[in-house]
Amino acid sequence: MTASRFPDQSGGSNSLEAAIATRRHRMVEEQLVSRGIRDERVLEAMGRIERHRFLPVPELNKAYSDHPVPIAAGQTLSQPYIVAVMTEALELSGDERVLEIGTGSGYQTAVLAELAREVYTVEVVSGLAEQARKLLAALGYRNIHFRVSDGSGGWPEAALFDAILVTAAPEQIPTKLRSQLAEEGCMVIPVGPPHHQELELHQRRSGADGGFALQRLGAVRFVPLV
Repeated sequence: MTASRFPDQSGGSNSLEAAIATRRHRMVEEQLVSRGIRDERVLEAMGRIERHRFLPVPELNKAYSDHPVPIAAGQTLSQPYIVAVMTEALELSGDERVLEIGTGSGYQTAVLAELAREVYTVEVVSGLAEQARKLLAALGYRNIHFRVSDGSGGWPEAALFDAILVTAAPEQIPTKLRSQLAEEGCMVIPVGPPHHQELELHQRRSGADGGFALQRLGAVRFVPLV
């Protein structure tokens, strides 16, 4: 554990806050670092962000567990390791404009907002989008733009994006999303039917011939993109 990865918990933190911080730090070390996540910026962001704030009260005890957690409208908050894998794959340096498809609880949005210059996030369920918007504003994020829409259409007026992250699975990659990716930009997206999904990394090649390089990151299970 690095000294900079987590905020100082000494001096004035009550026992509950300290206990939650301990669970968060353990999540990072045992679920992320031990499985090969190496991007220090990703580890630091996930060590800072209070994941429990993004869950409904009945699910709070699962906030730092090693599995996805249900939220409203039949959606889920992804397993911490999957959040880290998807985020690390984008290789964000801090100056990017990122498109997120599927705001959900807003947790992944917060991770991206810690690591990129601007985040444009699209959610089809209006109630989820509004709840996430209020929470993220209350937490002090000012670099996030929200839209309620069908995520498969992306956000064409704001394109091109340096990175795109999709948190729900289409059976085939929406062509509109690929067209909104900047040259040499990366898109991380789960693809396939519910029983057989693969997490894919698509990087748009530079040059006149264009095209995309594809890397498969492993089997996953996400809710369908609707």
